Formats: sequence, structure tokens, C-alpha cells
Amino acid sequence: MIRALLLAAALTDGALAEKPEVASAVAVLDAWIEATRVARDEPGLSIAIVHDQEVIWAKGYGLADLAGRPATPATLYRIASVSKLFTNVAVLQLRDAGALSLDDPVQKHLAWFKVVAPAAEADEITIRELLTHTSGLPRELPLFYWNDLAFPSREEMMRLVATHMAVFAPETEWHYSNLGVAIAGEVVAAVAREPYESYVQRRILDPLGMTSTLVVPRRDAPGLAVGYRRRVPGRPREAEDFIDARALTPSAGFASSVLDLARLVSLQFRKGPAGGAQILKASTLRELRRPHWLRPDWQSGQALGFWLRRVAGQLRVGQEGIAPGYRADLDFDPATRIGVIVLSNAYDADHLAYVDQAFAIVGPAVAKALDRPRATPSADPAWSHYVGTYTWKHAEVQVLVIDGELAMIVPDAANPWESRVRLAPVARPHAFLMLGGSLNGELAHFELDASGEASRLVTGSRYYLRKREGP
Repeated sequence: MIRALLLAAALTDGALAEKPEVASAVAVLDAWIEATRVARDEPGLSIAIVHDQEVIWAKGYGLADLAGRPATPATLYRIASVSKLFTNVAVLQLRDAGALSLDDPVQKHLAWFKVVAPAAEADEITIRELLTHTSGLPRELPLFYWNDLAFPSREEMMRLVATHMAVFAPETEWHYSNLGVAIAGEVVAAVAREPYESYVQRRILDPLGMTSTLVVPRRDAPGLAVGYRRRVPGRPREAEDFIDARALTPSAGFASSVLDLARLVSLQFRKGPAGGAQILKASTLRELRRPHWLRPDWQSGQALGFWLRRVAGQLRVGQEGIAPGYRADLDFDPATRIGVIVLSNAYDADHLAYVDQAFAIVGPAVAKALDRPRATPSADPAWSHYVGTYTWKHAEVQVLVIDGELAMIVPDAANPWESRVRLAPVARPHAFLMLGGSLNGELAHFELDASGEASRLVTGSRYYLRKREGP
């Protein structure tokens, strides 16, 4: 535990944590968290805030055990459905290695997987549908393991699946399914030809340096917080019974700390090919958070590996976990590269409130601390040869210099400022990279006449002729 606390101090030494704006925001959030936790009589929680590859701040509150053990950033909690992220990563690693396709029928890799379809025309369930909760499978097996905490073995799950009818045909409804991701874990084991636990340890936890995360926690695991049941006014909280998720391990079995999960968040902001700690290439990381299912209000949905929700105009990518005795949430914003992890040992903790408040208070402070005034660029005098209006039949664009940059606008647009496309010089003469608009990233170039003035503007596969002034 001491080593983990020293690690936290090293990760937060200097940089953003010492910026006055960030330090002040953290102090406010710190006071709010403790006051809120006490008012709600929650035993304990831990939080970490990440920016890119840096843990800005991490702290524990209250008790990991009501017998007196304090919660710290290194405290382990059961993370419930946050466990699913590791299963999704494992599947994508195997896909990138060419060992499977996301659109493979599950039965291609698991011969025992046979589900009673709800309709005769229902397609076979694919691996992609397991990960996106669109397989139509029921949420759970027909057992009361969330009541008695007697979770089934793998063999029992295999036997029950064959007798269990799907709720929907695949890809017709979003229906959250712990069973579906548990089966995805079986796909990992079958394709990798090794137990799920050892694959995740070897290919995910070890490369990321997640030394505290447990795929199959033991009751006596060092540093594991005791989970507590919902508060009953006037009575002390009761400790929850220990959970061995067994067949549901790929969906809900892991234990971890906010410091370890911070490493998983930082991975989401890295670029480059797979290798070492880069356990997935950058394009696959983007694929994991690409929307696959949007709810009718377009405010939330399901990605390949994460849930999606919009809060105050900001896209949050993450996963929450709820299990007897524990609450967990991991959220990040790809645009600002900020992530927040909250783990609690109270079943009735409002984990999302802590996450949302961290984004609301610390997020703007980080943005302010990182904001560096940009000097107004100097316009190249040669650009005067390009400035003007260019037309072709019904279409018209205008090239002008705005704040020292060459730009192109649509003058009759409802909002011409929003139509602005920056023209960034490139090595090729009279050519520019278009930044913004529907041709973002493509080249535009000007053709000059004998006098050295632009006569034609070519944008992608379209051209416009220079509009001459005068009669």
C-alpha cells in the first residue's frame, strides 16, 4: 500500500497538479466530496482524475472497512461491470491479430453455444452483438445469483444457455446482458486457447502495469475494501457477503483501484501501433468508443466497448459498475483527454454524482491551465494574389485573410463564420490544406494567370473561377 501511495505522489508531482487553477479546483472538489460522503453516510470511496498520461489527483475518503481501515487511492474495490472493459479489449486484441472477426457467429468459436431464437427469421448472434448488448440475449441466466450470490460455474452456464430463449432477435433492440459479455469471455478463452484469467493477466494487466487489479479476487485479498449494503436509517450498515462471480467473471468479477484504472484511462489517449504498454493500436482504441447504438433522445448510447452519454454538451465515454456492496464508474472525454474514476464500497453511493462534479469543477480548470495564448500569425503578402470571390454557376466562395490566416467562406451562408475553412500553406506552390468543412484534410490550389493573379480555385474535385471586378 505504501508503494502505491508513493506511486500516486510521483504521478502527481508537478505539472498540472501544481497549477493554481487546478489546485484551487481540486481543493473545492475535495471539500465537496467529503461533505457529501458524510451527509450520505457512505463508508468510503476513492477517486482519481487523469489528464492524458498524468494522474492529476487521487485520494481516498472515509473507510475501506468500518473496523477502521482508511480508504486510499490504492484501496481495491469490486468494480462490477467495469470488468467488461477488459473482456472487450481482449476480443479486439484477438481481432487485430486475425484470430477472429467481430462479425463471426459466436457458434463458430463455441460449438456449445445454441440459443432458442424468439423468431424463426432471427440471424445468428455475432461477437459484435455480444459486446454492444444487441444480441437479444437476456440480462442473466435463469438463476437467482444476484440474490443468493451463488454464481454458476462455466459448465452450468453452458448447459443453461442451450435451454434459454433469447429476448429479442439480434440487432432489433439494445438489451443490456451480463450473460452476453460472459459468453464473450468464453470466446476469448477458446480463441486464445488459454484460460480467460491468464490471458487478461498476460496480455492486458501486465503490459499496462496494472499490478493491483485482480481478475478473480479472493475474500482475503490484501487491500480489498469491504462492501456494504444500502443504508437503513437508525441502523448500522451491514457488510455484504463476498462475491465469487465464477462464470460471470468477464462481466462483473474484477477488483481494482483508481490508480490501476487510471492506467486503463491513459491508454485511451495514446497513439501509435500496438506494442508493449500500447496494448491496442490507436485506430482500435477509437473503434472501441465509436457509437453502435443510439437511444432515441441521442443523449446516450452504446459503443463497441463503452457506454456513451452526453452531459452539459460534453461527450463522456465510460462504463459504470453496480454490484452488491459496491459502486464504480470510469468516464473520460476524448476531446479534452480528461478521465475520472470513482470507486465506492456503498451499494447506495451516488457514484455518477462524484464523477460529474469532478468534470464540472476540475475540467474547466485543466482547460484554463493548458490554454496558451496563440500569437496572431502574420499574413504572407503573396496571399493578396488569392484574395477575392470565386464562382461557378450557383455556387460562390470568398477567399480572404482573417486574423492573419488565409481562409475561405461561403458569403451567403446562414452563418458565414461557421462556414469558414482555414487554408494552411503546404510545400507545393499555391496549394493549401483545407482545415474545416466537408473537405477537411484535402488540398485546395490556385491557378494563376499571366499577370500572376489567381484565376481559378480548385477544391478537391471542383473548381471555381475568379470573379473579376468592374463591368
